[in-house]
Amino acid sequence: MFANYLIGLREGLEAALVVSILVAYLVKSERRGLLPRVWAGVVLAVAVSLAFGFALFYGPRGLTFEAQEAIGGTLSIVAVGLVTWMIFWMARAARTLSGELRGQIDKAADGGWFALALVAVLAVGREGLETALFLWSATEAVTRDSNATWQPLLGAGLGIATAVALGYLLYRGAISINLSRFFAWTGGFLIVVAAGVLSYGVHDLQEAGILPGLHTVAWDVSGVIDPSTWYAALLKGVFNFSPVTTVLEAAVWTLYVVPTMALFVRGVRRRSAAAPAATTAPATDPAPAAPVSR
Repeated sequence: MFANYLIGLREGLEAALVVSILVAYLVKSERRGLLPRVWAGVVLAVAVSLAFGFALFYGPRGLTFEAQEAIGGTLSIVAVGLVTWMIFWMARAARTLSGELRGQIDKAADGGWFALALVAVLAVGREGLETALFLWSATEAVTRDSNATWQPLLGAGLGIATAVALGYLLYRGAISINLSRFFAWTGGFLIVVAAGVLSYGVHDLQEAGILPGLHTVAWDVSGVIDPSTWYAALLKGVFNFSPVTTVLEAAVWTLYVVPTMALFVRGVRRRSAAAPAATTAPATDPAPAAPVSR
């Protein structure tokens, strides 16, 4: 639940920030009449994301075991690629996101009715599709081993609900968040979570017969770590840790975590050194880079 809560919180907060910036800019620029277009785009983006998530959870059922493993492994790798891109993009774009969205609003406001709705669909829908794909990949191992589908879904739902509440409070100016620090800490944690998803995706492809080395084991600690214990469930649910890990899984995990984490930490440090005291007002201001702590 914790890993999925964090995923839902981070991705949901990104979407909530986008919506709060869109709404706040239209309100401050006295264009409230355009708000229904934004909300129509948000509703459409949420509906598409839910449909995509439904297709992911129920689409592969009825296929052969090998086909399910091949689809699951491939989608897990795709999810890791998208989330990795999102982590680095959000770390760079957090300070300029507001300005980019305002420019898109100004252009779309002069177009047809659907133009502004499309801005909201693309901005929110991107986060929704990424969330659905990564949540599915992150929970696949847990639900398969324990059939406890409600637990990861509950964690994700609570994370999204928290993000919506925070987005509303940010819009109202009731709170402020240091987004740079928030995305730095959650980004680092999600890199580790993504590594587990990538490793599990590789294992799926091994079971499907696409990748070799299914029986070449790097370590087997199943005799030490009882899968029924709480800490085994925690390791599995958060990091997708498997007591029996193949050499290819371990190699892929290491080759992903080490360079990705190093590049991410270096980028965070570089941006922190370049703007050590950069702060902005809450999202209700018509021209904020991002609502951060004063």
